[in-house]
Amino acid sequence: MTDVHNPETRSRNMAAIRSVNTKPEMRVRSVLHAMGFRFRLHRKDLPGRPDIVLPKYRTVVFVHGCFWHCHRCKYGSVIPATRADFWAAKRQGNVARDRAHRAALRKLGWRVVVLWECEVRTEAAARVKLERFHIGEPAGTHPKK
Repeated sequence: MTDVHNPETRSRNMAAIRSVNTKPEMRVRSVLHAMGFRFRLHRKDLPGRPDIVLPKYRTVVFVHGCFWHCHRCKYGSVIPATRADFWAAKRQGNVARDRAHRAALRKLGWRVVVLWECEVRTEAAARVKLERFHIGEPAGTHPKK
């Protein structure tokens, strides 16, 4: 199947996709700030360059796009009609790299929180999701679910 856009339009569309300061990321940052947390952004000295770093709590937050990181939801299970093999390899590479970054961060003593784009569509949903992680409490003190 051929692309529905000409190469120039497709290039412009793909160039507009952001890797930092995405709407879901901005939403999570807004909620964290309203909850009283202070944080750093995109620290280059940490594996994976986490979207949000809460140094006081040794916690990092990744806000993943469902499509790009193969989330098991309706947005993450979309299969592109063109160049399917290329996109499958690219997305699986993202998943493998994410796994390696999480492991490296945990080995360094960081707590890793992953939020998905579909889980934080509204600020209220983002707040509920963040509260479940008990970020402000010492590790191991919150009740198991």
